Parts: sequence; structure tokens; C-alpha cells
Amino acid sequence: MPESTSRVLTESPSLAPLFVKAALTSRGRGGALPDTVLRREAVQVDRDHLLAYQRICRFTGTDVLPPTYPHVLGFPLQVSLMSGRDFPLPLPGLVHLENRIVVHRQLTADDRLDISVHAEQLASHPKGQVVDLVTEVDVAGQRVWEGRSTYLRRGRGGDDAAYREKAPALPDRPPAAVLRLPEDLGRRYAAVSGDVNPIHLHPLTAKAMGFPRAIAHGMWTYARTLAALGPKAVEPGESSVWFGKPVLLPNTVEVVVDPDASPLVAGLRSRKDASKVFLTLTLS
Repeated sequence: MPESTSRVLTESPSLAPLFVKAALTSRGRGGALPDTVLRREAVQVDRDHLLAYQRICRFTGTDVLPPTYPHVLGFPLQVSLMSGRDFPLPLPGLVHLENRIVVHRQLTADDRLDISVHAEQLASHPKGQVVDLVTEVDVAGQRVWEGRSTYLRRGRGGDDAAYREKAPALPDRPPAAVLRLPEDLGRRYAAVSGDVNPIHLHPLTAKAMGFPRAIAHGMWTYARTLAALGPKAVEPGESSVWFGKPVLLPNTVEVVVDPDASPLVAGLRSRKDASKVFLTLTLS
């Protein structure tokens, strides 16, 4: 990564104004990625917020941070970076394609987290352009958590566009669990995560963005699938997820798992149509 400009924020940005700002300044984007690194230092976990997150995602309510929880803390920094006028891709319409999380050691609510976010790897994709938003978490100068979110801006791609590792095949197995997702799931998760993207909140706002109904947050489906895997999912390790079809709300989905695969493979598929895959996940 080239020499960068670091900005330290004293509090987490509010997401609603950032989404509005991004919508109002979406035209005329282009150019290179900014070299900015946004940081928050010595972040203290709010235990009430942690418990609310654990409940909505069905993790066990303890002081241990779920692997996906630091993403929630870093996401406002991602949106702040992407809503800036110097970010080349307009935030409205970006599609979350993939996510990768590495947990180097177990984190708890007692840890004081130094969180930083930067953008890298702006590249062509068969369906447009992709960019990675990288979140890194340190405790006392030691790297303890890393997350990489890959976003797609739909548009003209190239035949020679680089594409990354593809998702493994979802196991053809009976469901390990059946999840019934209510119509208001997006609003409930938004109240905890702060992610108030209109596509998740209401059928009318989702329709304005091209969806027939509101869709579940990708990071909720990621977290909920991990939670369904039990204690192994909250241990130090690495998980990767590929988002497939959007999960329209309300919906009934199946969790499928191949525990014998190395790494473990799991995912979410439609209860009505097993060929419709919403998410594929690996865990090691």
C-alpha cells in the first residue's frame, strides 16, 4: 500500500447522513482510490450493544465478540470513506460480493480496539468494477482481526477482467436448520448495526432501488450462518463468504453444512428452490 494519509475520528460516524451525502454526490465519480486511512482508537465495546447484536444474529450472549462484530464497528468508517467525493465509485448501487474475516485471537468486550479502514484493489470485473474495503483491528499494537469486503459497481466489464476465487459448490445435503425470516428483519438489524441502506428497510424504498421487496443485510446472513455452526464459529480462524441471490423478506431459508469438507463449507439456500443459493461460506 502506498504512503497514506491517516485521519483519526473521535466518534463513530452516523450512517444515515452519510448515505444521503453519497446519494447527492454520486455523479461525476472516477479516478484512483484515495490514499486515506480512517481510524478510531481505543474503542470500548458497549456491552448492551454487543448483546443486542448477539440476539439478532443468534450468537450466545457472552463477552466474547462474534467474528462478524468488529465489522459492525468498522462499517461506519467504510461508509465514510466511500461517501467522500474523492472515492471513485458511487456508493448507491454498490453490491456486496464477498467478505473475508480472519480472527487472530479471541476478542472480548474488555479489549480496547484500534480500528482502521482503507480501500485497495480497484479492478475490472466481468460485470463492472470491484473494490476492496479493508478493516483492521489492533489491540495494544498487535493485529487481532482483519476483514476484507469486496464491492461491485455494475457496468461494462472486460473479457480479460480479473476475477477472484470462486465460491465452492454448496453441499447437496438435508438442511441442518430452517430459518424463517420476518418482513421487518432488515429494520431490526439496521437498528443494531446502523446500516440504514434503504434496500433493507421497506418494500417501497427497496423498489426505488430496483428490488421487489426489502432484502436481508448480507452481513446478517453471514453472521446468522456462522451462529448456526456452533462454538467452532467463534474461535480464532478464517471465514470467507460469497453472496449469491439477495434474500427477499419475508422468506424461509435453509442452512446446509458439509462438516467433512476441508475447509468446512456451509450456506443458505431457498426452502422452495434448493438451486437458489443466497450465500456460500467456508470456515477454517
